[in-house]
Amino acid sequence: MPFLSANLVAVCYIYNMNLKWAIKPIPNPEKVQQLQESIGATKVFSSLMIQRGLNKGTRVKEYFNPNLNQLHDPFMMKDMDKAVARIEQALEEGQKIMVYGDYDVDGTTSVALVYSFLSSFYDNLMYYIPDRYKEGYGISIQGIDRAKKEGVDLIIALDCGIKANEKIEYANSLKIDFIICDHHTPGEELPKAIAVLDPKRIDCNYPYKELSGCGIGFKLCQALNLKNSWGKDVLYNLLDLTALSIASDIVPLTGENRVLAYFGLKLINEKPRKSIARLLELANKDGRIDITALVFFVGPRINAAGRIDQAELSVKLLITDDDELIESVGQKINALNTTRKEYDQDITEEALQMIHENENFVNAKSTLLYAEHWHKGVIGIVASRIIEKFYRPTILLAKSGKMASGSARSVKGFDVYKAIDQCSGLLEQFGGHKYAAGMTMKTENIDAFRERFEEVVSRSITDEQLTPKIEIDLEVDFVELSNLVYNQILRFAPFGPQNLTPVFCTKNVVDAGFSKTVGADKSHLKLNVCTQNNKAVTIDGMGFGLGKHEQKVKSGKPFSIAYTLDINEWKGNKNLQLMVKDLVFD
Repeated sequence: MPFLSANLVAVCYIYNMNLKWAIKPIPNPEKVQQLQESIGATKVFSSLMIQRGLNKGTRVKEYFNPNLNQLHDPFMMKDMDKAVARIEQALEEGQKIMVYGDYDVDGTTSVALVYSFLSSFYDNLMYYIPDRYKEGYGISIQGIDRAKKEGVDLIIALDCGIKANEKIEYANSLKIDFIICDHHTPGEELPKAIAVLDPKRIDCNYPYKELSGCGIGFKLCQALNLKNSWGKDVLYNLLDLTALSIASDIVPLTGENRVLAYFGLKLINEKPRKSIARLLELANKDGRIDITALVFFVGPRINAAGRIDQAELSVKLLITDDDELIESVGQKINALNTTRKEYDQDITEEALQMIHENENFVNAKSTLLYAEHWHKGVIGIVASRIIEKFYRPTILLAKSGKMASGSARSVKGFDVYKAIDQCSGLLEQFGGHKYAAGMTMKTENIDAFRERFEEVVSRSITDEQLTPKIEIDLEVDFVELSNLVYNQILRFAPFGPQNLTPVFCTKNVVDAGFSKTVGADKSHLKLNVCTQNNKAVTIDGMGFGLGKHEQKVKSGKPFSIAYTLDINEWKGNKNLQLMVKDLVFD
């Protein structure tokens, strides 16, 4: 049977040594058939629609036909009216505006978007990105002093500032006004800015809470345009930046984010910004650009500028149309990304060695590592790599001046921000999201923080959260798969958190005779498989890093396979292939 028993009412688990397969309950077969007949779609697509709650009326039409009219009224956001009024005042009085943003992809795209929109009709403005190493995260005293020196009257802070209470007080003392556009979790008391735009404010009734920092910047520009009709076309031509921020900041691909990403990707594929097109060329990426392509090919390069050098390089690249500047800055950013990868590899190897040498690590529920010489701009990436090897909340720290500065990453379902908050008495500052956070502490507090963090995590994390899991949408037979199914699945895109690419599994799979390892080190597995009960239908697959399973695959014994679908194009021919996530052998 291609599907699990209809009697299944709870998630079914198949255990592997490293991963747990969680197969979702199958949809009601009668409802699947009714939907399949009513819309003329495949069984697989109809099943996925019902699983995702997309089998009724208006919601289905809106979901499969994204429209910019689906975006919420920006004035529903708390303080939006105040922010618009203050910017209008600045424009009327010719005041100088500084567009200020964080040094990561979300921050630099935010600055590029707001600066580009305002500069299309106003000249008296500048942008500023803090130096990661000299100023640290968020609003800095140095940045405010620079604003004072430049005669700035108003600072629009993007992707930062929600907990910068003291810095805003300092700016107020210098008669510099602030508008904060942030999406991070607020503290108990909001900064005393002219306006604080953050849907996560407890007193904000904005209906969508998961916008990226760049998304908040877009809503501000949308509000300005609605009030004044300053440049709708200009604004919508900046949606590629919003899509890049959504992809790189790993926010949910639901609601407004899905609409913004959909039209941003449409822009990138049909009329790409010169700078993004050049970065894709430097990454040797061609063909259709989706969220994954932005995450792996564009985002890291934009991020590399702030991690290794100056993030202002990224803004300079994103706001220009000058071919020579794009080429010179693009090449520099690409080289910085190469350096970033080298640091990444070296630190990852050293961190893994530290873990192997620590006998206390075996029973720990968290990981905290510190080395003075580690590159501060890369440790967040390495923390994610460590989680791939050892699935538990992870913090990496490096020395930053007289302090230790670090990045935290979490596992699915565990709120690392809340855990860090319970250790905040040992910190100088911290901020972030459920799954990623940053912090600064005195070096003498590292050991105490490690003990406290482990205590908090051990008390609150569950065994379920400590077990890496693959969520399987449907169990299918290869005969149910086709190019048509793949094309229908693409209608769920753009894919990302909370709107993931459908994952399938097939049981009783055997080698069809042509499976082999590939790659310079033979670490990847190129599959050619069928099922025991239907050897006439074969399908190819690619399993990156799964070369170790070659002999088991070729033994002739059946196994189970978890995968997503993709199209392999070669010499004009398009063939369906499996992108293998895991194999389980009986």
